[in-house]
Order: sequence, then structure tokens, then C-alpha cells
Amino acid sequence: MLTKDTAICIRAIDYSETSQIVTFFTRASGKISAIAKGSKRPKSAFDGPIEIFSYGKIVFSDSNKEKLATLTEFEQQPGLTPAVLPPLLRLRSKTMGAAGANNLFALNCRLFATELINSLTHDYDPHPDLFDSFLQFLQNTNEHRESSIENRDLLSFLILFQLSLLKEIGLMPILNSCVNCKTTYSAGRLMSEHRVSSIKHQVYFSSAANGLICRDCQDSFPDRIRLTKSAANCLSNLKLIAESQEKTLKEIEKVLISHFTELLGKPPKMAKYVLTS
Repeated sequence: MLTKDTAICIRAIDYSETSQIVTFFTRASGKISAIAKGSKRPKSAFDGPIEIFSYGKIVFSDSNKEKLATLTEFEQQPGLTPAVLPPLLRLRSKTMGAAGANNLFALNCRLFATELINSLTHDYDPHPDLFDSFLQFLQNTNEHRESSIENRDLLSFLILFQLSLLKEIGLMPILNSCVNCKTTYSAGRLMSEHRVSSIKHQVYFSSAANGLICRDCQDSFPDRIRLTKSAANCLSNLKLIAESQEKTLKEIEKVLISHFTELLGKPPKMAKYVLTS
């Protein structure tokens, strides 16, 4: 049976001198792996080798989901989203000035997001909203090539995408109250139904609890990470992330990387390149 879908390539490896094994994140079918026979030939049905971040319409056979699908068509459509998915080589600047550093950081952010998609989603488990969020993230991080978008903006895009990923796979942390005692966090204060807590500004994040923890509960969670007021405010009100300082965004990203490390049982490979940029 042939299936048509819209897809983004999230992994591509050589299978032979002429063929590749590719992994696509598709809108209607979820993540699929397929063999692209003859894709590396000069005159192939796929317009040459398939690269990571390639985007377009695909047709594949998935008669047996326990084995590799066979990619039969791939029509790349950059025109649908202008300049959204350029080849990797265009992201690598030959000069390591400010523009070159931004190019490299954008590439690292994209590769990190792609790694998370690949690691945290299952084959043939569709997430159309996550696909749209991923595509929008790639569009946003590509725009820096034509504008003055800085690392701070790129980091904010990455954080928002990571939170949307956690939401879509059902692992969104609780960020508006203490997970343990249900004390509400709002505008820099922890408040219960009857009182304003004396522990304002002392808020923690715990992967084990999957969310915020107040000071009264923090002793029960050895993995806790203390948050600054600005970081806690951003996590409880995501609208603040876009305008936050880079220092705050880096703090939030470190917390998220720690959380993803716990979820995956190991550090994501690309995490260190995002933190050191």
C-alpha cells in the first residue's frame, strides 16, 4: 500500500553506493524509516541525495511496519515555505565572525531539536501539531540568515519548541504550581488558597516530580534545581520567554537539558553544543 504524506527528513545515512536509509518525521504518519533506492545517483527520482532537514511531499510503501518502508517519491517543496530548509552547507559560514557563529548555533539548535524528535517519538505515531511546531521552529531558526536574529532569539525558539514537544508527547511538566503540595505559583509568588507563602522566590524544578517544587517540599526531591525568579516566571508564563534576557534563557535551557537527560536515561548528544555556544 502506498501512503502520501508531508515530511521533514530528520536522519539520513548511506546504505550503499547508490542508496540511503532515511528517517522522516511526517505530519499524518509520524516517524518512519525508509530505504531510498538509487537516491545517490545523479539522475534519481529524488533529485539527488536526501539531506537532513529536507522538506516536501513523500510517497512510501508501508505494507509491513516492522521493516523499512520503501520511499518511492520525494518532491522537495521549498517554495511552500521560503528558505525554510537550506542544505547544511549553507548554514556553515566560511568565516567565523558573528554571522558564522550564529549560523553554527542555529545549526546546533536544529540538530538538537531533531535528535529530541527522533528519540522521544515512536514509529507510526502521528503528532500533526508537533509536526507544525517543528516546521515553524525550522522556519524561525532559518530567518537569522536574512536578518539580525541573535543567539538569544534562537535559544528562545528552541525552548518553546522543547516545551511544545513535551506537551505533545504527554510529558509536559507542571509549571504553575508545586507538584507536591499544589501551592500555586504566580507572578513570582507561591500562594495557597488561604495564604501567601513566606517562601516566595524560592522555587525549584524536579525531573522526578515533573515540575516545580516549593521550598517546603524540596527536601523530598534530591534532584531539585533551584530556579531564579526570572526563570520561574518564564516557565509559569511562557509568553515572557520571547523577551527574556539571554542569561535567563540559558538557565532554563540547562534545566530542560537536565530534564531530557532524565527522560532519555542519558545526555542528548547535541546538548553540549547548545550549552557551550
